Amino acid sequence: MNKKILLLPAMTALSLYLVRQRFISAETAKRAAAAGNDEKYDLRHFPAHEPSVLSGRKILFLGSSVTYGAASGGQSFVELFEKLDGVQAVKEARSGTTLVDRISWPGLFYFGNGSSYVSRLKKLNVSDIDCVVCQLSTNDATKKLPLGEISSSRDLSSFDTSTITGAMENVIRSSMDRWNCPVVFYTGSYYESDAYSAMVKRLYELQDKWQIGIIDLYTDEVFNAIDKETYDLYMYDPIHPTKAGYAEWWMPKMESELIRILSESENRPAGK
Repeated sequence: MNKKILLLPAMTALSLYLVRQRFISAETAKRAAAAGNDEKYDLRHFPAHEPSVLSGRKILFLGSSVTYGAASGGQSFVELFEKLDGVQAVKEARSGTTLVDRISWPGLFYFGNGSSYVSRLKKLNVSDIDCVVCQLSTNDATKKLPLGEISSSRDLSSFDTSTITGAMENVIRSSMDRWNCPVVFYTGSYYESDAYSAMVKRLYELQDKWQIGIIDLYTDEVFNAIDKETYDLYMYDPIHPTKAGYAEWWMPKMESELIRILSESENRPAGK
């Protein structure tokens, strides 16, 4: 066989790898230069908070780029919960992935893991979780994945994980079955998206069925009422916060809401 033909797959793979590396390097440098990612917003500059119901809790944070901190050098609210509140965080976040149980090829190509929230949760080998905090994924909205319907059943096998609603119900039921713990979904701050708005509405409908906690940054008009200059400091783009955005904008709201949710759930069995 012609050696040139044999070399083609290797050359293609190398070319793709170099394209990937150039993109990642250029985007990483651009994000690092954002005003909201200035060194003064690094985690080490923030003092710990007074002990609360969060102290010592082992919390699983399940999500994609927003949970990871893709526009903030990997420093998201997860690290803030660890540093400020003494949370034992399990961070299961993979950029580009979806709630819907399908492979994300951009996630796989650029970030090395394209598995869905459902798939990664199923494979996660972690015990004694006190709470699961799951991102209401913007990727599902961006990819225009089907919203689906709420199942009439509470049986894990009844959920259609090829839809957003079915995947959300799978995450809820699986978490409750495995850890008998509160399940909380959080939304991103407001951005223009009919698809994401429909997902937020569905989240509240699921709350009626499952009594899940919701940290709603999306529909809170007071929370979102900030001036453009501050918004530009806090958000790298309409979806991804900077370090400043997590620390000064998202975290205070998320922290107070999670404290409230866990305090209320202490005497209520999960899933009841």
